[in-house]
Amino acid sequence: MATSLLQPSSSSSALAFSSSSSSLFTGTSHAPTLRTLGFVDSSRVRILAPCSVKCDMSDSSNFPNWKPTIPVLNERTLPKFLESARAEKTVSRNSNRLKLFSGTANPVLSQEIARYMGLELGKISIKRFADGEIYVQLQESVRGCNVYLIQPTCPPANENLMELKIMIDACRRASAKNITAVIPYFGYARADRKTQGRESIAAKLVANLITKAGADRVLACDLHSGQSMGYFDIPVDHVHCQPVILDYLASKTISSSDLVVVSPDVGGVARARAFAKKLSDAPLAIVDKRRHGHNVAEVMNLIGDVKGKVAVMVDDMIDTAGTIAKGAALLHEEGAREVYACCTHAVFSPPAIERLSGGLFQEVIITNTIPVTEKNYFPQLTILTVANLLGETIWRIHDDSSVSSIFQ
Repeated sequence: MATSLLQPSSSSSALAFSSSSSSLFTGTSHAPTLRTLGFVDSSRVRILAPCSVKCDMSDSSNFPNWKPTIPVLNERTLPKFLESARAEKTVSRNSNRLKLFSGTANPVLSQEIARYMGLELGKISIKRFADGEIYVQLQESVRGCNVYLIQPTCPPANENLMELKIMIDACRRASAKNITAVIPYFGYARADRKTQGRESIAAKLVANLITKAGADRVLACDLHSGQSMGYFDIPVDHVHCQPVILDYLASKTISSSDLVVVSPDVGGVARARAFAKKLSDAPLAIVDKRRHGHNVAEVMNLIGDVKGKVAVMVDDMIDTAGTIAKGAALLHEEGAREVYACCTHAVFSPPAIERLSGGLFQEVIITNTIPVTEKNYFPQLTILTVANLLGETIWRIHDDSSVSSIFQ
């Protein structure tokens, strides 16, 4: 049963990756019962979710209580894909004047980031009064420190956004030198333009609120559109989580001639094309859809050939799963052999779970930028962690080193 996700098959028919990204997929696995991901020595991997099990679609008995695969990385070594000549210099690991604090939105991810960096999370008290107001108090000094506040603005979006702003204000009033808002998932990012008259552009409004609260920098993962970076009047470091998902897909012994990358809509073509380029420049297909209302999508037709192929659908997020589920149904109608869904942000608003677990997908691969509650687990779900990626990025920001060189 043991498999290594860090070594792609040596068979000539196995899925091959472009030479520019081959360093992403090297490593070894030593744990006999745990599939490890990404960039760590699995001898030091531990699972924080005690009920999680290895996901093997060939045997349904491997899903006691329908728990998903939840590989968690906690090794402090440098991620493998950063140990290449692309790194401009050795990044300093001097933690003097560096403080990490976690909000209440995703404390597990915050703990994983701190573990990778070899640090302890700062002490902070976050409470809610009876009327719903939020109270934040730092319980250690941050004077003159570079502070990183880890808080995705995931559901409940307004609660978590307000909590982040109050955390920023508390740090500013405590004389922190620099305040970086680490936002693995940036809520309101889809409201990035006016599509009809008299609409708000909420992404710009939220960017202004975070800036006015006192943030000096923002670190975000896979923004819905690149233009959202321009809404901030402060520096934004945009981290792409594709390497984490690509590292996992490296374990799949899929013939490169059988693979096709699918964009679930026209707006995601650039994202899917970049993903396909990493997969030996795999062919691209596009699902053409027409949206008639918010969270309502209708698939019209397919551009490209998927007959007899393994389709990998790539998107930045899955909300109600209407778009990706209807796209998967169309792919099966057009003769696709298997369909995989890959996304960074698992919002999973109802009825997403019913749609994703209905048999359309061989596997649904997500990351932990948003915490997935146990009630939303289903057999096809695989959760990858972005803790090492974010931890390394924080080190580079603190050391004034290049962040973009990670992805070149």
